[in-house]
Formats: sequence, C-alpha cells, structure tokens
Amino acid sequence: MKKTKLWTRNFRLVFIASALGTIGSIAGSFALAFLVYDETGSTLASALIMAIQLIPQLLLPVIVAPFMDRLPRKTFLVAGDIANTFLLLGMGLWLLYFDFSYVGYLSVSLLLACIGSVDELAFTSIYPELIPEGSEQKGYAVSSMLYPVLKVVMTPLAAVLLDTVGVAWILVAQSALSFTAAITESFICLDETNRHDRTPYSLKAWALDIHEAVRYLKKERGLCGIYEYMAVTNGVASGFSPILVAFFRTFPGLTATMYSAFSVVEFAGRTIGSALQYRIEIPNKKKFGFVFFVYQVYEAMDMSLLWLPYPLMLVNRGICGFLGSNSAIMRSAAVQTYIPERLRSRVNSFEGVLITAGASVFSLLMGVLGEILDYRWCLSIGGAIAMLSSWLLIWGRRKDVRMIYEPDIEIVKEAI
Repeated sequence: MKKTKLWTRNFRLVFIASALGTIGSIAGSFALAFLVYDETGSTLASALIMAIQLIPQLLLPVIVAPFMDRLPRKTFLVAGDIANTFLLLGMGLWLLYFDFSYVGYLSVSLLLACIGSVDELAFTSIYPELIPEGSEQKGYAVSSMLYPVLKVVMTPLAAVLLDTVGVAWILVAQSALSFTAAITESFICLDETNRHDRTPYSLKAWALDIHEAVRYLKKERGLCGIYEYMAVTNGVASGFSPILVAFFRTFPGLTATMYSAFSVVEFAGRTIGSALQYRIEIPNKKKFGFVFFVYQVYEAMDMSLLWLPYPLMLVNRGICGFLGSNSAIMRSAAVQTYIPERLRSRVNSFEGVLITAGASVFSLLMGVLGEILDYRWCLSIGGAIAMLSSWLLIWGRRKDVRMIYEPDIEIVKEAI
C-alpha cells in the first residue's frame, strides 16, 4: 500500500477542533454531575438526567441522517458547535446570577443531547473524508487516543476548577472552547458542492431516502452482524457499571478507590493499543482473524473479572483496554471505508440507534440480574451472552464480515 501523509491541513484542523470540544465536554460534564447532586441530593435526579439524554440518540439521528446525506456535512458540524456555544454560555450566565433550576436544567440537557447526537453523527460521517486514503487505520488510532488521554488530564483539573472557580465559569469556558472549535472547523476545505441540493425536500423524499438505507442494510449481512454484535457487547458493558459499583461497595476488602483504578489501567491499555495501531499496519488478510480473537478474549476477561484477586483484576482491565482499542480502531476504519459515502450518515444513524437501544435493554436486564444473583455471576452471564453473540453474528457470518475487514480495494472502490 502506498504510504500517505496523515497530518494534512484538514486532518490537523479536525484534530484540534475535536480536542477543544473534548476538553470542554469532560470538564463540563464533571462539574454538572456534581452540581445536580449537590443541588438535589438525589441519585434518582442524576439518573433521570442520564436517561433523558438517551432519548435523542434513539430518534433524532434517523430523522436527520437523510438531510445530512444530501447537504454539506461541514455545515452540521459547525452549526452544532455554535448552538452548543450559546446554550452553554446561557447556562453559565444563569448560574452566575440566578438560582439553580432542576426543571430548567433538565430541559437544557435535552437540547444539548439533541445537538450532541446530530453533531456526533456529522463527525462520524465526515471524518473518513478528512483522512487521506491509505491512512485510515492511523487516523482512527489518533481519534481513539484523544478521549482517554484528555480524560486522564482533564478530570483532576476539572475537580480543581470546580472548587476554585465554580460550575458557572467552567460552563462559560466550555462555551468559549465550543466557539473556537466551530471557527476551526469552518477552515476545513472539503468539496461538497454536489451536496448543495436546492430542490424541494418532501416527506416522501425523506421516506425514500430512509427506505434506500434500509434496503442497503438488508443485503449487507456482514455489516448488520457487526452492528448487532456491537449492540449486544456494548449493552452488556453498560449494564456492568452498576454491578461493579455494587460489588466494590459490598465485597470485603474492596473500596471505591480500588474500583477507580480500573479507569487508570484501562486508559494505559487503550493508549498503548492505539499507539501500536498508529505505528504498525496490520495486513488486511489478518484483520478478521485478529478481531474475532480479540472478541473471544475480551468476553472471557469479562466473564472471569470478579472471580480474580484484585491485582489480576487490574491486569484483566489493562488487557481489555489494549485489545478493545485495537479492535475498535480496525472496526471503525473498515466499516466507515466500506459504507458508500452517499449513504454514510443514514447507515451510521441506524448503528447509533441500535447501540443505544442495546445499552438501554441490557442495562435493565443486568440490573434485574443484580437483584437476584451474586454479582460475580452477573458478569459471567453477561460475558457469556456477549461471547455467544460473537459466534452467532460474527463467526456465523464470517464470509460477509471478512469482506468488510479484508476487502479487495479495487472492488470496493468500484462499488462505491
């Protein structure tokens, strides 16, 4: 494969904009989580905020995606950050001069979630166009490293800022970062002239666009297998979070601080895994086998996690972080390259809805299991369900899935 330069002008701009948005999001989310609990004293109030933020992810991407496939995606990206700027600035100024309102915050959270779901879809759909051909794996390795690195840096800094300047000024600063990100994105040069569709867009045309994407997915067994497996494994992982918290709160000798160390070792594993993907190009013919191996090890690690002594738990999470980042980078690069550009927003929207639905269903199921079974068995059962799904959906459709991970490049180009 011909070597290409990754750090082009466009890629540098999208990297800077992503970093600015991520820094603000981490600091703002941290501060707001404490604000809600401090003001309400209720975990239910905090949980309701999280639940309402899932609603737009279930509905809005599918509604917006057909428009995004017809119009310039950069416009959606820039407009999303500008809208965030004004909402966050408004929240910050309100808290500076008025008392906290839970109902008001609930409403603004819903608006922010709507903007966030559209912004995420726009970023996912435009990002492959900003990576030079041949550098997809490196490009997704960079994006994979960005959040965990900034999370480790920004979380303690956000804690300091919360105690020194307060939530209001953190939100004002976040709005400034969002505005700077919007300006940075506006300088991205991308030829989207074919997307300036001036013909009237009717409800019938929207329905036909959705139907086109559904028809495409129906014939793509491999793509559906990957999406369905990700919905199961991500859903099970979401359900593990309250189980792990309860286990570390109730099991003798374990503490919340010990549980927090999981994030540190997972960060280390993910960073090493992403750096490896950046430096080493895995041959196409080995990608499917490697990814399926990762899925087996990952689910086995989840099944055995709470049966291990604590030091081995940390090793377990470090290995999962390393393997998880490797498979995620390879999957993102392969899937986004495989999907036809003209359908990318619509297909990505279906994936997002499926994963959100999986997280909702499996979180509830794991919560029910946690009420009737030993917490260790809950993780073992959840991991077993995810492993079974990998055999049924990935190995069972291996011919179709392999075509996505190990394509004949010329054939894919012609199909697109």
